[in-house]
Amino acid sequence: MPLAGLLAVGVVGVAWARQGPPVVPQEYRAVVLSAAATCPGLSPTLLAAQIEQESGWDSRASSRVGAQGIAQFMPAVWKAYGVDGDGDGVKDVWNPHDAIPAAAHLDCVLLRDVAAVPGDKFRNMLAAYNAGPEQVRRYRGVPPFPETRAYVAQVLAQAAVLRISP
Repeated sequence: MPLAGLLAVGVVGVAWARQGPPVVPQEYRAVVLSAAATCPGLSPTLLAAQIEQESGWDSRASSRVGAQGIAQFMPAVWKAYGVDGDGDGVKDVWNPHDAIPAAAHLDCVLLRDVAAVPGDKFRNMLAAYNAGPEQVRRYRGVPPFPETRAYVAQVLAQAAVLRISP
């Protein structure tokens, strides 16, 4: 396992030892389950681990590079892939009931976009979420960017221990 993967597993293991396995917050469990079900093969735990990694479940999160909301969408990506998950007629990046289904929708799009790339389809999908599908295709798998490799390892490590219900 690459060093980044070992570090991610170690960090997740330490957190678990201190406070038990991470659990999806109660207010987001139903939306994670229903959103993951819209994408064949996407597990609720993988989607939840992505959200945990992106924002720690903070619906008001924003990054220094402009990513917004619980799933950390860049504005152009939100414009292209945002969904009205709660049916209120508004696609709101700050609303977890829109952003979590949008993340699942984007994951599904990315799974198709990198389907022909060799390697594990979920590792490639996560890398595409972080670095873009063109980079995954260019490098024929997870690109050699330290941030992307760490992201993929951390999300997968989190998904291995995360629980949807208490």
